[in-house]
Amino acid sequence: MVQMNLQAILQEENLDMNEFQLDHIDVGSATPDAADYFFIEKTLVTALPNIPAEKIVSLDSIIDKEVARAALNTVLDRNGIRHN
Repeated sequence: MVQMNLQAILQEENLDMNEFQLDHIDVGSATPDAADYFFIEKTLVTALPNIPAEKIVSLDSIIDKEVARAALNTVLDRNGIRHN
């Protein structure tokens, strides 16, 4: 669900999808080098003790697209990526 929401939001923000790679991974398989950012439901954050805090994007809801949009836009802004 999170991956689908993020993909839809990137498209809505008129960003080139070729510039981004979105994958899903279970928390048990997550390693620090697996992604630049990990978007995860807030109750699962403690399941990622080996992931640096700055790579974790905690979501209050995994189904609310606007929660995902706010989190993604924060990451885009932090990285200087222009969006709508």
